[in-house]
Order: sequence, then C-alpha cells, then structure tokens
Amino acid sequence: METKEKIRLQRADYPEQIGVSSKEVEALIKDFKDTGIEVHSFMILRGGKVAYETWAEPYAPETPHMMYSVSKSFTSAAIGFAVDEGLITTDTKLIDIFPEYRPKRTDKYLEELTVHHLLCMQSGKQVSVFTDKGKNHWIKDFFDAQWEYEPGKGWSYISENQYMLCALLTRVTGMSVIEYLTPRLFEPLGIDVPFWEHDIDGIEAGGWGLLLKTEDLAKFITCYQQDGVFNGKQVIPKEWVALSRKAQSDNSLVNNYPDGSSGYGYCFWRCAGIHGYRADGMFSQFGIVDLDSDASFILTAGEIDEQKSRDCIWRHFKKCLIEPDSEPRPEKIPQLAPLDDDLPASEHMPLEKEIAGRRIKFRKNAVLSGAGFPTSILTIPVVYMSGERGGNITNVIFEFEDDVCTFEWDEGSEHNKIVCGMDGKPRRSPLSLAGFPFTAVSTAAWTAENKLTLHIRPAEAISMRIITFTFDGDNVTFDPSSQMPMRAMADHFMDDIGFFFQSTLMQRFGLVAFDQLPSIVDATYYGKFVD
Repeated sequence: METKEKIRLQRADYPEQIGVSSKEVEALIKDFKDTGIEVHSFMILRGGKVAYETWAEPYAPETPHMMYSVSKSFTSAAIGFAVDEGLITTDTKLIDIFPEYRPKRTDKYLEELTVHHLLCMQSGKQVSVFTDKGKNHWIKDFFDAQWEYEPGKGWSYISENQYMLCALLTRVTGMSVIEYLTPRLFEPLGIDVPFWEHDIDGIEAGGWGLLLKTEDLAKFITCYQQDGVFNGKQVIPKEWVALSRKAQSDNSLVNNYPDGSSGYGYCFWRCAGIHGYRADGMFSQFGIVDLDSDASFILTAGEIDEQKSRDCIWRHFKKCLIEPDSEPRPEKIPQLAPLDDDLPASEHMPLEKEIAGRRIKFRKNAVLSGAGFPTSILTIPVVYMSGERGGNITNVIFEFEDDVCTFEWDEGSEHNKIVCGMDGKPRRSPLSLAGFPFTAVSTAAWTAENKLTLHIRPAEAISMRIITFTFDGDNVTFDPSSQMPMRAMADHFMDDIGFFFQSTLMQRFGLVAFDQLPSIVDATYYGKFVD
C-alpha cells in the first residue's frame, strides 16, 4: 500500500551549495573502505535538505532496508502520539492494560512497571535473547521472564520492552501500530506504508522488524531534528521530541563503548562522538541528529561493530560541514562503489543434464530445529527474531538454460523460486521468507565439476548467503556460509556479552553458546535425489 501523496525531501544541486564538503565526503568513503565497513547507503542533510546521498549496488533508493532497532524509535513516536491524545501517560502501568497477567500473589515489581520504564530500557525484565519467537506467545514470554532488578533501578537493553509497548498500544487503540501511525506519521512524511514484522496476532515487533527506505528514515530524523515539524506542519508533538532525545536513563555502567554509555532517552541514544542523539539499529543502521548544527546523517550498512562505524563517521562528520559554497563545486560527486558479491561467469557442466528438474530432499538438522534456528536461505541476522520461522531447506530443484540457473526450494511454510545469473551478472527475483518480502540478487557458478555455488543477497537485508551444493551420484550435500562470516558475528557478540546478559551465569552461558554458534549453524546438510 502507498500513501496518497508523494513527498520527497528537497535536494541541493551539489553538496557545497548548502554546506557539505564533497572532498571530505570522499575521504569518508575511503575511510569506510579502508576500515572494512560495508556501507549500503548514506545521506547527509542540512536544514532538512539532502546535501549528499549515495547507494552501493545492489542497494538502491527505491528498496527498503532492514532497520533492526531503529524500529524502536518509531515505536516511541507511536507512544508519543498516544500520550498527546490522552490515551495513556508515561506513568500508565503495564499490568493495568493486561490485567489477565496479574498473578494471584501480588508482584510488587509488576505493579510498578510503567510505560516510562519500557521506553527507556528500565523495565527490569530479562527476556532471553534465545527465546524462540516462532512459538508465538510473546506477551506471555515477557510476563514470565525473570526480574533482574526493580523497575527504574537499572538499565538493560531488552527489545521486548518495545514489543510490549506495541501490544499495549494495540489494546488501547484497537488497531495495529502501522494502522495507528499511517495518518499520524507516514502520510504527513510521505512514507509508503512500510512492512513491520509482527506476531501471529498482528502485533508489531516494536523493537525490530521494520523495513524502510533510506529517505524514509531521513524524513523521520529530519522531523525530530526540527522539533517534530515537517513541511511546516507540527507532526510529532514537540514535547515528545524533547523527552525522547533527553537522557532518561543512565547506561554508563552497562556498555563498554562511548556511544553506548552516554545516556538513553525514549528509544534514542545520546552520542559521545558529537553533541547529539540517534536512532540506532544492529549492523550499523543510524539516523543521527547533531544538536550543534542543522546537520543530520543517515546510514544503512552491514557492519556488526557499530562503534567502528560511528567512529569512522565522527572522524569526518564535523569536517564535512562547511560554509555554503566556501569550497568549489566538484566536477564529479563521489559515490559508493558497487558491492563485489557476484560470482564470475561460469561455463555449463555436463552434470546439469543429470540433475535438472530432479527433486532433492534434505534431512533436518535436529539440533538447530530443536533450538528454533533451522538453517535458512537467509542468514541468522535476518531471521533469528522472526515469528514466522523459515529454515529446513528441502525439495530443491535446479534448472539450467542459457546464462542462468533457476533455484527452487521449500522452507518453513513457504515455497520460492529464484533466478541466478551464471554470466557474472546478478538477477533479481522476489523472495518471501519468515514472513518478510525480499528481493534476491543472485549469481551461480560451477566451482568444480560437481560443485555448484550460489550467492544470494536479499537487497533489503544486511548479509549475503553463500551455499555450495556438492553432487555425488544420488547423494547431495550443501554447505552454508555467509558474508559477513558467522564467526565474525559470534566473536563480536562474545566481546560484548555484557550487553546481552547482565548476570554472571547467563554471561557464561552466552559465551559458550556464541562460541559454538558458527560450527552448528554452518554445518553440512545431507540429502538425496528422490525422483
């Protein structure tokens, strides 16, 4: 569905026209590359106008991108509207909205838990990061979770806090958060009604699962930067903007990196690298507001070390800001290079005649299936918090013709068929997995006489899947991996274990689990031709 009115942010003719240095932007792009940060897009705005924008193919302006925890900031905005309309207050008790979860024996902490605590990550509930969302009892999981501390007496980053805000809002308004936000936020900002992952009852995830175009996020951040005003209209209540960007809670003792320990507002982080605040999502999705200027910075990326990404931005952010036309107009505006994901052109192999059109069944991985994380065509960062769980790839069929390979398979409750270029040029195909709409950008190549490798990058997501099928008579195996590598992700999570778990016992458990994750997730799957 699309909004009735198309609204685009105003653009400068060139960056220097409104005070952004193309020379420094070029230095930033080089720094991203030299530091090994995979950037998908970024925008620099001044005074609400786009001074600079760029995308790395296959990412594109018209394609939404996974926002991860940037979703939380949109949940906060929805709560702000409800507060402004008198439906709730920040002092509203969660248990008063869900009285059916009030235990027979009074729970003092539960009676204290408010909307404010949920917004600023002070609920005290410790919902496990390993909770299987495919079981679809998210509200019960929250209420059943252990208390880590009394509400308001600590800080812990629990994404289910924002899910509960969405559940609360749905119950109070009688509509989904998407429905509630459409006339209040999406239409005034000219944002096409986005996809937001939800549970089986249609309640949005809140803390994750939102897909937005880069410009959509830029509009949202511009509205916050302008105290809730967009195109001359007060869209988000001014008072709510002020509350959201203010440090509502102290996270200095929890996080060991500067931009994660400078204060947390109503689903916005305070920054250490500049005097400002940001919406922040995993793998370096940022919407940054500088309070000392009229500048903002939007980033979508695939970098697990978010502080590394932010440090790179901070090295150049202030230098990018110049007086209008104080530097000459550039002959050529620097741009991100396309991502080098594509497999090289591949010749066809005689084996194709033996396997084309035949169906391959693969055995399930009992360990991963039991844990609720079966291997998918999409990598774990895309689907691990998903309610409609994909995984357990089977019923695979290949077809070959001219310069393409067609790959067909089942997983979860979904069936997909995509086209992979074998001439070194990717092909785009619609893909639906774990309830998400994706665009698969794919190539295929024979890497040995009996080994067929596929590169599949969802254009809306952050990580490319690499799968190699090996054929040996009627036996077939496939070996999954990803770019970024699962080992790199696991090592990062281990380094930041205190962010996920507060108790010493859970930290020990988490260290073991993350250390074993790559060998389990990237294990070989075994199958056979069945016709």
